[in-house]
Amino acid sequence: MKVLINGSFSDLMEVLSGVLQGSVLGPLLFWLFVNDLPNWIISSMSMFADDAKLWRTIKTTNDSQILQRDLDALMNWSNKYLLKFNPQKCKLMCIGQPSSAHREYYLQEGTGKYKLQKTTKERDLGVMVMTNLYSRVQCSKAATKARSVLGMVKRNFRPKIR
Repeated sequence: MKVLINGSFSDLMEVLSGVLQGSVLGPLLFWLFVNDLPNWIISSMSMFADDAKLWRTIKTTNDSQILQRDLDALMNWSNKYLLKFNPQKCKLMCIGQPSSAHREYYLQEGTGKYKLQKTTKERDLGVMVMTNLYSRVQCSKAATKARSVLGMVKRNFRPKIR
């Protein structure tokens, strides 16, 4: 691959994996590239653009083991197709009632293990999701932003006095 900027080409570089960004076909090619990812796991999964979410109801120790095996399967997929997950961006959120079946989960990367960081709230497609599923934080942020926009409108668009 080489890049053209202001009429000059870069040196040729070998590209081992990935999909071109900024192209018309890029999103479709990426979707085709990752389309089999859910086939590697047992738990539920959703994907949007370059984001994937994996979840499972944990009622027993076996459920926890299945979830960990699914995480391992995702890492195997990642290694096979040379499309690496960023372990620092991978989080663990337990939604609903705490359970004794909840435990630590790990991503195996090469010879190292990365423990998934637990979180109580996470922004997902512009919506703040919390472990208790309350929308208070999301509503508060939306109200603050609306007040800010209203204040800007009031400051910059004053009515004409006759």
